[in-house]
Amino acid sequence: MSIIERRQNALPRGVGQITQCVADHASKGQITDVEGERWIDFAGGIGTLNAGHCPPSVVEAIQAQAAKLIHTCIHVATYEPYIALAEKLNAITPGSFAKKSMLLNSGAEAVENAIKIAKHATGRNGIVCFDNSFHGRTYLGMSLTSKVEPYKKGFGSPANEIHRVPFPFAYRLADGDQKKANQMALNAIKEAFINRFDPSQIAAIIFEPVLGEGGFISADAEFYAELRQLTQPYGILTICDEIQTGFGRTGHFYAAEHFKIDYDMIISAKSLGSGMPISAVTGRAEVMDSPQPGGLGGTYGGNPVSCAAALATIDLFETTDLFEKGQKQATVVRNALLDMAEKYDIIGDVRGVGSMLALEIVSDKETKKASKALTNEIVQYCLGQKLLVLTAGTQGNVIRLLAPLVMDEDMMESGLQILDKAIAHAAKA
Repeated sequence: MSIIERRQNALPRGVGQITQCVADHASKGQITDVEGERWIDFAGGIGTLNAGHCPPSVVEAIQAQAAKLIHTCIHVATYEPYIALAEKLNAITPGSFAKKSMLLNSGAEAVENAIKIAKHATGRNGIVCFDNSFHGRTYLGMSLTSKVEPYKKGFGSPANEIHRVPFPFAYRLADGDQKKANQMALNAIKEAFINRFDPSQIAAIIFEPVLGEGGFISADAEFYAELRQLTQPYGILTICDEIQTGFGRTGHFYAAEHFKIDYDMIISAKSLGSGMPISAVTGRAEVMDSPQPGGLGGTYGGNPVSCAAALATIDLFETTDLFEKGQKQATVVRNALLDMAEKYDIIGDVRGVGSMLALEIVSDKETKKASKALTNEIVQYCLGQKLLVLTAGTQGNVIRLLAPLVMDEDMMESGLQILDKAIAHAAKA
């Protein structure tokens, strides 16, 4: 019986399966499957492997820590790696104000705790989030997430006091005019404050600086500045969800640096640990200190081995040329995607920030009609050529690229050539 057959027998169907790839080992930007076939990885563990598969220094840090201390629970016995990582996150996150950090296991868990902290600090219950957002599959995470299928369908009523407002999606809302899209979104929020909910009862507004699962939709620094000016007078806290945008993907440790976002809490996960389960909420010290002792945390949060992986990952960014490699990759990929857009009418939009780039696939460039079918055609062609790619967007018509920043130039070029051929194939279908 094959491993895929064993998977089907042992796992519930709700644990989605994107590809038939059965990984055996991996390095940098390449996965080798159990049959010895090599795959070019443009998925990057859904944005988790910015520093590449199995970075040697991270592997060494994991091995050393595992031989020394695997677990005590931070609530029971303090251990230095948790403290060291919190100190490091307090230092590298943008903002000169006093900060504190707590560690968790996943992005969704960090979102849940950031919301808890915001509600406790403000004494309010309401949360504002954006259209096309994704904040996880937990109960509160799915309540904040826009997309119904597959994330919310059949799972019951969402959490209460969740208010959704438009994100300034320039391509679809304003024919590519970002300033116009900004104003439309801000006007909608102002209108919501009058007619839909009381802003004085809102604890926080949460957003991804670049919407990940929503289709790599970005705003600009002007929008985030105006959003802060709009919400801050009401005492509404700002939660910046950097689960997918963090750790070099946009050219900085955090996209908040790129957009100059003034926040109260910022969430780290995914590439923080180079594949190990680790996440964090970092925020203003007075906000983070609001909950009573015992109100925050979890048994495995900030596991020593995961902390060691995260510290080694941060060290890679601070001591090597990872940021520079990411910038070079961004230039190469963006230029290639723009060239493809010139050739193929099924590409409606090329967008993203840094090396967080995407193509929106349409059946009609004039009407911008989304085509999930053509997108799937592209993906299947790529998979047939051993190129891992992911879709995104609430309509499933976005190809998103999240290749490790350390991917070799030749491998990147080979992957882009396969993607080009895949789009050409779909365009003729």
